[in-house]
Amino acid sequence: MDAAEFRKRGKEMVDYVADYLEKIEKRQVFPDVEPGYLRPLIADCAPQDPESFEDVFKDIEKIIMPGVTHWHSPYFFAYFPSASSFPALLADMLCGGIGCVGFSWAASPACTELETVMLDWLGKMVNLPEEFLAGKDGQGGGVIQGSASEATLIALLAARTKTIRQVQSEKPELTETEIMGRLVAYASDQAHSSVERAALIGAVKIKNIPSDDTFSVCGSALKKVLDEDKAAGLIPFFFCATLGTTPCCSFDKLLELGPICNKENIWMHIDAAYAGSAFICPEFRHLLNGVEFADSFNFNPHKWLLVNFDCSAMWVKKRADLIGAFKLEPLYLQHHHQESGLVTDYRHWQIPLGRRFRSLKLWFVLRMYGVKGLQEHIRKHIRLSHQFEHLVLQDERFEICAEVVLGLVCFRLKGSNELNEALLKSINDAKKIHLVPCHLREKFVLRFAICSRTVESTHIKFAWQHISQLATDLLKTWEQNHHEQ
Repeated sequence: MDAAEFRKRGKEMVDYVADYLEKIEKRQVFPDVEPGYLRPLIADCAPQDPESFEDVFKDIEKIIMPGVTHWHSPYFFAYFPSASSFPALLADMLCGGIGCVGFSWAASPACTELETVMLDWLGKMVNLPEEFLAGKDGQGGGVIQGSASEATLIALLAARTKTIRQVQSEKPELTETEIMGRLVAYASDQAHSSVERAALIGAVKIKNIPSDDTFSVCGSALKKVLDEDKAAGLIPFFFCATLGTTPCCSFDKLLELGPICNKENIWMHIDAAYAGSAFICPEFRHLLNGVEFADSFNFNPHKWLLVNFDCSAMWVKKRADLIGAFKLEPLYLQHHHQESGLVTDYRHWQIPLGRRFRSLKLWFVLRMYGVKGLQEHIRKHIRLSHQFEHLVLQDERFEICAEVVLGLVCFRLKGSNELNEALLKSINDAKKIHLVPCHLREKFVLRFAICSRTVESTHIKFAWQHISQLATDLLKTWEQNHHEQ
């Protein structure tokens, strides 16, 4: 393909993507395929001779689309939102076109410098304390990670290195292996599985702190476990607080937890993967109160801020703590500006060496929506979640299982877990809308997350009428079956 054909095909692809997104609600939200559907549809091995773009293009609808779950459909209410917008897609095209691998400042100065400035913009939008910003000569700063899981892992590994060095300086007789064996990380029993996975990769123990009636961790619960562990000779070193848990969007009590972590010299990381975007609205910023006690903070613009995946924003108070854990300087990666103090080499802030020019997406979206446009997007989603909550509450067969704070509603039929499992199965089998469940204590609960950029009040009403009708049908057969038994 030469430049001339690229121009032509590029325009066709933009039209195809625009049509796809514009007419997405006409597509069934969840595919009708069985595992292994794709292999019989394509050749056993790559073609020896080149094929035409037309042939490839034809196969998109024939082979790919039948197996796509349409995350951006207004009937998609599963997981959490996956952000998308036309400015972000255009920026991603430019990122692919420039194609730099920005592991150091010298590898592409714009790639590094735009990221530093964009993370300062974003930090100011959520009113982060000054210490988290790079500014002209700050100690902190932000970086774009691939996902919140990576951010948690990076924070945990940096905390591990920092603690080992500290303990070794106080007790030189202890080996690194002995210290590692005593280290303990902590997170809520509602925290995302990626926190446990980070501890697994970091080869340290992790303990769940029990959450309270509102599914939040409070200070006393953390303190109790810390006291027991210290008495047993263990070394608490890392606590991951969650703002907006995956099961029900609950919030750990930062103002109680932060001072304890600071006093005990424990690294506090805040995972606000989904909820963090809402903090750009002044009326939700209070949920971030206590961030001043944290060592690192992360949220995903690729969930709720109209920037397509992957773009996970992470800030640290002391970037030296990250760099100190991961810095290696082979000659082939060195450049003559690296000791100037004016440049950031982001390879020291992340797991991979290479990185894409992801800050372009932030730059395009923040400029083309403005803070006000992004606030309106968040507020609209939250209004729609309260609309759905209101519909649920009007039906005495159903119950709401957790406070609705942002764009997630946890609900279920009053009755057994089996009944609710059957309801979810009938919803997802019908494939008109898509939901996923969670467990809250012993209850099987349905999660209704407001996801799509294009979702409107009419889609919420349709979803509720559909759920309500399926519940009516289910309860009829359920009662008959139980009556016969």
